[in-house]
Amino acid sequence: MKRLLLSLLMTISAAGVTWAKSLHELQQDFVDLKFGLFIHFGMGTYLNHDWADPDCSPQKFNPKKLDCNQWASAAEKAGMTFGCISVKHHNGFCMWDTNTTDYSVMNSGVKKDVLKEFTDAMRKKGMKIMFHFSILDLHEKILPNHIDKEKNTKLIKEQLKELLTNYGPVTAIMIDGWDAPWARISYDEIPFEEIYSYIKSIQPDCLVMDLNGAKYPADALFYSDIKTYEQGAGQRIDGATAWLPSMACDHLQPTWFWKDTFPTMELPSAESIVNDNIIPKNKVGCTFILNVAPNTDGLLDENGVKRLEEIGEMWKNDGKSVKLADAPAPIISTNLAKNCHATGSWSYDCEIHDFANDDNFSTSWISNTVVESPWIMIDLGAPKSFNTISLSFENDFNLDSYALDYRQGDKWVEIFNGEAISPRRVKIHRFDTIEGDAVRLRTTKPQDAEVAIAEIGVYDEKR
Repeated sequence: MKRLLLSLLMTISAAGVTWAKSLHELQQDFVDLKFGLFIHFGMGTYLNHDWADPDCSPQKFNPKKLDCNQWASAAEKAGMTFGCISVKHHNGFCMWDTNTTDYSVMNSGVKKDVLKEFTDAMRKKGMKIMFHFSILDLHEKILPNHIDKEKNTKLIKEQLKELLTNYGPVTAIMIDGWDAPWARISYDEIPFEEIYSYIKSIQPDCLVMDLNGAKYPADALFYSDIKTYEQGAGQRIDGATAWLPSMACDHLQPTWFWKDTFPTMELPSAESIVNDNIIPKNKVGCTFILNVAPNTDGLLDENGVKRLEEIGEMWKNDGKSVKLADAPAPIISTNLAKNCHATGSWSYDCEIHDFANDDNFSTSWISNTVVESPWIMIDLGAPKSFNTISLSFENDFNLDSYALDYRQGDKWVEIFNGEAISPRRVKIHRFDTIEGDAVRLRTTKPQDAEVAIAEIGVYDEKR
């Protein structure tokens, strides 16, 4: 009875999200995993293309020698602690037994629930399970400029419900094809907070990772429980400044899905995987995920299996943990300031005010050095409720102290006035919910250098 009561107390709901563990504990558990297997296997395997034809017959998928136990054994020999499989890539082909579409493994040449075979095989080896899931869905036409918010969100939630209900505990879902410059589906069109909260409502301990590392600054978590780096896309963690719980992923072979040239090619050495990836990333709280692509038979090629074994001979998990610093809770809500009218003190012609709320962290409003006390205002257009403001600065952080105000009718009310104590280039201010039609940042000490603000975000978080 005492254990039951303790379990109930540990799952008390807060802000609509129920946690069996704190987010910080879950993040610590994640970075302690250190090294895992990534599997991209699907229609792309049979077409020699990572982005497979979304109209290709599901019968094309036919791994006649499918053996997920071989994958799990190879992962175990490499010292891996978990397996992550792409359950639905961008072409929309589902790797599980789903009721949401006919475009799945159950209508393929093999007619097997590949995901169940994968999760069963990995768990036999004592490994954790993660899923990679694409919001962009070329088969179901979840496309930029073609979003039916209610219909598409409903389908995504139905698929996530199956994945999180039928396959046991899931450590993390890695989401792809969302808020990316190439996917062009925003967090507003498919509402991030709704999807995030839905995942947590089914499996409270499931971390949500969005592969959005290229867009957002490295000093705070935006729309992800874990900071992500897709190395194949040129994203690299800065080991000198990294402090957030993070994940870096890369492929052993040249691309994510198998190609017919893979079995005979020379693969990256075990030394490079261990010394350039696993060890240095683990030292800064970053878990490394290595993709090894199964072939058309449903097996890992011999050269891939050999390389994994060599990695396991070189690298042994010493069990030591990098203790994470407490990070602010991730931003998951809609940015009310995005693309609103911005104005303020004099700036440079090519760095005017709206660069501070254009949803682009590579552009900035930059104050003119002639102005002694720079300020910038975002007009929200109408009174809106909000309880969070984020400030993202350029690399040269020159703002020593500042104040934040909001406008209520004709009156300005101060929210914050103080020094920017931390040198980190993202400041997140959370406070009790207020209502205003504009927010303003103003410096409170004379400036002898430019102030460069990449983004100002305003949010009404559901807490």
